[in-house]
Amino acid sequence: MLLSLALIFLCGLALGGVFRALRLPQLLGMLLTGILLGPCVLNLLDDSILTMSADLRQIALIIILTRAGLNLDLEDLKKVGRPAALLCFVPATFEIVGMLLLAPRLLGISLLEAAIMGTVVAAVSPAVVVPGMLKLMEEGYGTKKSIPQMIMAGASVDDVFVIVLFTSFTSLAGGGKISAWDFVRIPTSIVLGLAGGILCGIVLAVFFRKVHMRDSVKVIIILSLSFLLVTLEHSLTGIVGFSGLLAVMSMGAALQKGRKEAAVRLSTKYSKLWVAAELLLFVLVGAAVDIPYAFGAGVAAIAVILGVLVFRMLGVLVCLLGTDLNKKEKLFGMFAYMPKATVQAAIGSVPLAMGLACGNMVLTVAVLAILITAPVGAFLIDSTYKKLLSR
Repeated sequence: MLLSLALIFLCGLALGGVFRALRLPQLLGMLLTGILLGPCVLNLLDDSILTMSADLRQIALIIILTRAGLNLDLEDLKKVGRPAALLCFVPATFEIVGMLLLAPRLLGISLLEAAIMGTVVAAVSPAVVVPGMLKLMEEGYGTKKSIPQMIMAGASVDDVFVIVLFTSFTSLAGGGKISAWDFVRIPTSIVLGLAGGILCGIVLAVFFRKVHMRDSVKVIIILSLSFLLVTLEHSLTGIVGFSGLLAVMSMGAALQKGRKEAAVRLSTKYSKLWVAAELLLFVLVGAAVDIPYAFGAGVAAIAVILGVLVFRMLGVLVCLLGTDLNKKEKLFGMFAYMPKATVQAAIGSVPLAMGLACGNMVLTVAVLAILITAPVGAFLIDSTYKKLLSR
């Protein structure tokens, strides 16, 4: 395991640096590192690392969402309340509809299989989007109209909506039934996740005000609470849902509102943790890529991915209609809501593991969606924000 970790960090840093020197996203170098080190190419990663891959990716996601919460000003978010709320489900809904229209014709699958594929592909990646938006906030681009805050908030809730739909459709494909109660999990996951996170953030703000301790200890306490919140999500299996990742982000936001000075210092600590977490996250996502499936998909799968991206971008545009954003800012929002990675890596193989007929195709499309949208989306964010947004 130690050798695998050394290879992940050293090779990931090296290839990330090469791609940065080429003015390409470092993310692309990290994904390529995972592909090269993974089972399909050099097979240099220990089985224990691959077994723990999902948990390590979860920890990395918790770190970046906590950092996002600590930088999220709730007053700024209130200014763009309606579009932020619409971004939570409208673009994903448009993309799933696009999959229902395109996939049966181009890939020869049924409508139910297309719905499963749509829910896998439709989730945006906070792990790609949030670091980009934090960079914009630090440099002051788009912050006057709260564009980065709006995109961050929408991206974190988007995954809750999509995963609940995915669970319902796979249950139906596996011989189960979908009831109206299954969809009660969507609002309860969002409401209870927000409420639980805000409550934890308020308690932490009061505690940190009365009890003096080093910032490093505060980071450990916040991380531990974050792990408990995500564990609570996994333990609730009934009609009442709970979004642990949304709770993590809202906890950071509540702490930022209650103890702004401490939140600024803690955000700096988390940004240092993210250096290692980012490498683990994207190298391990790359290692999950199954190259033979990806190459075997052909042009049709790529055409489907590009087609549903058009639907997603139209969905983002609909969310931003009626706002004070100009054409350039709306175009940036459409670019920024494109990347996919973590959810696709986490659930893309589930239909195959369930023995569904569409399993191989769903996994292939999920992998191609990562390879296409994560680097392209990250590149568009990095290369256009100075031209499309005001500082």
